[in-house]
Amino acid sequence: MALTYTQSTLEKLEAIFKTLGYSVRIEKGNFKTAACLLQSSKVIVVNKYSSLESRINALAGLLKQSNLEEKLLDDKQKAFVNHLKQTRLQL
Repeated sequence: MALTYTQSTLEKLEAIFKTLGYSVRIEKGNFKTAACLLQSSKVIVVNKYSSLESRINALAGLLKQSNLEEKLLDDKQKAFVNHLKQTRLQL
């Protein structure tokens, strides 16, 4: 299964993080990856200058490696996360 690189996919990822209590910020940055988790706080900074594909890969990567409280997600979000876990990201 492939991950589609659309604005809708990016919005789904951002919505999942917001549901989980994270703040997703789009900022200018001089960091190489498209997103980073600020220490142990629930803030994710996405590089404003990164491409859509790069932003999606970075957020999906963070989502795949984090311990999710899936009980906070609705059924559509859970299905998307399960699809994401089965998807291999193209970096």
